[in-house]
Order: sequence, then structure tokens, then C-alpha cells
Amino acid sequence: MIERVTAPSLFPPPTYSHATVVEAGTKLAFLAGAVPLDADGAVVGVGDPVRQAGQVLANLGEQLRSIGSDLRHVVATDVYVVSSETSVLSAVWEVVEASGLSVGPHSSTLIGVACLGYTGQLVEITATAVVPEHLVAEAVVAADSEEAVPS
Repeated sequence: MIERVTAPSLFPPPTYSHATVVEAGTKLAFLAGAVPLDADGAVVGVGDPVRQAGQVLANLGEQLRSIGSDLRHVVATDVYVVSSETSVLSAVWEVVEASGLSVGPHSSTLIGVACLGYTGQLVEITATAVVPEHLVAEAVVAADSEEAVPS
């Protein structure tokens, strides 16, 4: 079970929660930073943080699917953007909000930084997600059925 909490004594955040509580016994995944690389390792959208945010979210979705989860089950993110301009950070955040990331507001931090790991990289997102048992079971069944299909 996921519970998102906004502390009533604090100023209400516009699109995120102050805390996310996950009931004990739930499987959690702590994901490495998703980066704006394509399948060949090239940086997508050099110079365009909005385009890079889209690629980062697509890659984050792939990371989540590989462990039997999805964007709806993300409970926390750190969004890193190479910029000191709040308008650039806001533009990236709009892509995050529109992505379907997390059902309900998730706990998140948006951070302007000086640089990231790849030349030309402007955006990176780290995430913590719940791995729901029913999605894991579906992933196992799908993998088993793919192995059973003769070539």
C-alpha cells in the first residue's frame, strides 16, 4: 500500500507530496539515474532539456518494466537538470508531470546542477518504486510464454 502525505502545518506543495509511506513487506526498487541515451549510447536532444526529459522518462519506464514495475508505482524521484534558470527547471518538471509518473503526487526533488555524467547531458532522474506482486507475476508469465514459442 502506498500512502502520500502532505503535512497540514506546511505550505501545500503544488504537484507533489511531502512524504510517501510504503507498508512494510512491500518490495522496493532503488533505480540508478535514468539518462538521455538511446539504445546505441548516443545522447538524445543535445542542448534541449525538454527533449532529454522525454528520453529520460522513456528510459526510466524501461528500467521499471525490466523489474516488473512501471511509472505508476514510483514513490520518489530526484530530477537533476543542468541549469540555474527556474524556467528551464519548470519546463523539465512539466514533462515529468505529463508523463504519468506515479499515481497521485509522488515525493520529488527538482535540482539545478552544474553538470552531469555524459557530455551534452542535461537531465537525469533517480527513482524509488514499488514492485507490485501482480506485475512481477505477469512479467514472469510473459517471459515464460516467449521462451515456449518455437523459433
